[in-house]
Amino acid sequence: MHLPSSSGTCHGPVSAVIFDWAGTVLDFGCMAPVGAFRQVFDEAGLPIDIAEAREPMGAAKREHIAMILAMPAVKKRWIVCFGAEPVEADVDRLYTRFLEIDPEHVEKHHALIPGALDTIAALRRRDIRIGSTTGYPHEVMTYLAPMAAARGYVPDHCTTVSDVPRGRPWPDMCLDNALALQVPDVRSCVVVDDSPSGLAAGRAAGMWAVGIAASGNEVGLSLEEWQATGADERARRIAVARSRLEKAGAHLVVDSIADLMPAIERIDGWLAEGSKP
Repeated sequence: MHLPSSSGTCHGPVSAVIFDWAGTVLDFGCMAPVGAFRQVFDEAGLPIDIAEAREPMGAAKREHIAMILAMPAVKKRWIVCFGAEPVEADVDRLYTRFLEIDPEHVEKHHALIPGALDTIAALRRRDIRIGSTTGYPHEVMTYLAPMAAARGYVPDHCTTVSDVPRGRPWPDMCLDNALALQVPDVRSCVVVDDSPSGLAAGRAAGMWAVGIAASGNEVGLSLEEWQATGADERARRIAVARSRLEKAGAHLVVDSIADLMPAIERIDGWLAEGSKP
């Protein structure tokens, strides 16, 4: 283990990379949670559109539902439909249904993002530890983690939103990873996430933050849709996603996990120069 220097400066190298799950390592386009949220609201008699389902992405899933219900347009439709504002009991009911139907969506959308295993292997060759965080609760990870393992992805540690007092954008999940992975310094950790709230959590933890644009929620296209999209439209969508991720605190933004290693090398260089997140 490399101990922190007495000068208080961390010179690296990168010791751990902490990945989000959907939209970052697997489920290109973050399709599973979007599909589950839309089904839940549709069954409740209040359909929501894709943009409404995606807007709070990165939050804990119960909080995500509450945030959808708090959107002025959604709340207005709810009142018209049900004659009263949504209350906590409505959030609980919708969340319970989300947990019931999410497995079928995860089963459909759990393929690893192209290049994920190659990048993980490259990180391991550098003795970099692999952590993970997720807005999914522990109940979801009991079936998603084995699915990912069957495809070859097994992080060294996973912190779910159920395991800590506060979810994103708070730093709790990132810091839990740092403790579990026994990193020498949080400044040698890199958080990789496709959501603004996930990047904000990494920055709050004192870590480097790398945003994921093309495969993530900000672009919001499945792999098949992305591959069918023309170059000009791809560039436009990437530019919008990059702007949002940079505003959330990303030090660097890459298209997907397949493009991560140059970013890790750049952060290694910053650390060697004595720079800090």
